[in-house]
Amino acid sequence: MNRLSIQPFFDESTNTVTYVVTDKATWQTAVIDPVLDYDPNSGTLSSASIDKIIGFMDENNLTLEWILETHAHSDHITASKYLKEKRGGQIGIGEHIRKVQNTFKRMFNFNGEVPCDGSQFDMLFEDGEIINLGHLEIEVIHTPGHTPACVSYKIEDSIFVGDTLFMPDYGTARTDFPNSSAKSLFYSIQKILSLPDQTRIFVGHDFKTTNRDYHACETSVFHQKRSNIHIKRGITETEFIQICKQRDAKLTAPRLLLPAMQLNICGGELPAEESNGTRYLKLPLSVQLN
Repeated sequence: MNRLSIQPFFDESTNTVTYVVTDKATWQTAVIDPVLDYDPNSGTLSSASIDKIIGFMDENNLTLEWILETHAHSDHITASKYLKEKRGGQIGIGEHIRKVQNTFKRMFNFNGEVPCDGSQFDMLFEDGEIINLGHLEIEVIHTPGHTPACVSYKIEDSIFVGDTLFMPDYGTARTDFPNSSAKSLFYSIQKILSLPDQTRIFVGHDFKTTNRDYHACETSVFHQKRSNIHIKRGITETEFIQICKQRDAKLTAPRLLLPAMQLNICGGELPAEESNGTRYLKLPLSVQLN
């Protein structure tokens, strides 16, 4: 009997998949990569997307135990802090978030006012660490490459890989961010593809393709090895690095890069007011993050 329930929620604006993962025996729940809505034209945050997930948890009497980030996202703003304030739970991310924080501190003028030690998160996970979700175990697997802090979460026969892998017809993560590495990504993916063929893979985004006009979020180790356009069976490390280089050269910066990274490396906490007394992200009264 499968003891794990997985409910995906797709965010159309950012093509992000948030997962509500539940131990059926205890109704203890983890939410993986929650999204807070953001209007770039007005700089305003809102909570319609995450409120739907909260409504789902309430309707099913689920108890939130974990809020898990696969990495500091550059394409959406995390709802982890908002979700914790509404329903509790601990926020966890890979321990190498500290490296990402230190990389971006100059860009956002932290000047020592914002700690770069990961203290904004409740838990910083080491590679191979095991945490509990009800009666289930979650294995944290360090899968760097897209960012140095990326982790995947393996639960039972399922693994949640964030941006590391996409659906086979879309490929793999970009590797053109600070401290990204196509070589590291290649070996991270090998960790995932060394799992049994039937292992279910849940991706963090889906963008459709020219041959697929619907969104998808679940694949498997078998299908990735057979048909991933960037890293299927037989593609060497050298070939993969060249594929990433050619692909990344054509990409533009993510639409929400600056506001997303500013909040996400701090666990969703809003930036402090600048010297002129202004905070450059606006919040409606319904969203209180600090």
